[in-house]
Amino acid sequence: LQTVVVRRIPMAVFGLLLCSTLVLFGHLRAAEESFEESQYGVKYASKCEVCKYLAVELEASLGETGRTHDVIETGYEFGKPKKRKKYAVSELRLVETLDGVCDRLLQYNVHKERKDSTRFAKGTSNTFKALNNLVAKGVKVDLGIPHELWDTPSAEVTNLKTQCEALLEEHEADIEAWYFGKQDRALSDYLCRGRALRKGDDGCLDEVLPPPSVESSKPDSPKKSEL
Repeated sequence: LQTVVVRRIPMAVFGLLLCSTLVLFGHLRAAEESFEESQYGVKYASKCEVCKYLAVELEASLGETGRTHDVIETGYEFGKPKKRKKYAVSELRLVETLDGVCDRLLQYNVHKERKDSTRFAKGTSNTFKALNNLVAKGVKVDLGIPHELWDTPSAEVTNLKTQCEALLEEHEADIEAWYFGKQDRALSDYLCRGRALRKGDDGCLDEVLPPPSVESSKPDSPKKSEL
């Protein structure tokens, strides 16, 4: 009978191997995203962009329910009256809002005529407006997908939603703290700049859409190769 001796790997060595694996995975992921961007024009959202639009949609969603005067009743102990609380300041309102906040990002489109975080926005991009105008005039436009699928969420947008869900799960406690006692600060400042992002990675939070007159003066006409 042969005895096999198994030696434990020192924790320092194990930690070094783990760090090396994570770094290698990060490089491979970055290379994959770079390839997708160069070959297919797909540029996924940065963490700053994800947090920015999570904050935008969460505040917008809360704003839609904040003016209600509904009162909810809580507590189910026998013989005791139920507690009454305004829905606008209740935990139920927050839970219901968080449940669908990332789904709201599926209403976004990628406006490739913009190069910063404002490329993620609702509404049809200038490029697709031009293409739809050509189709309306009877011009055959071949993008490799049926015309009825042009308005389906792009890879960037579905990835934005997926990253939003991960960020939401990671920082749910921070969002709760903001909701119950810190709403005097913008959520993008409290959550993104103050907690979720590293210093220096929050530049996208200050990027805003250009005035309509400026943007419309620089239309992004489709290239002939796209037709």
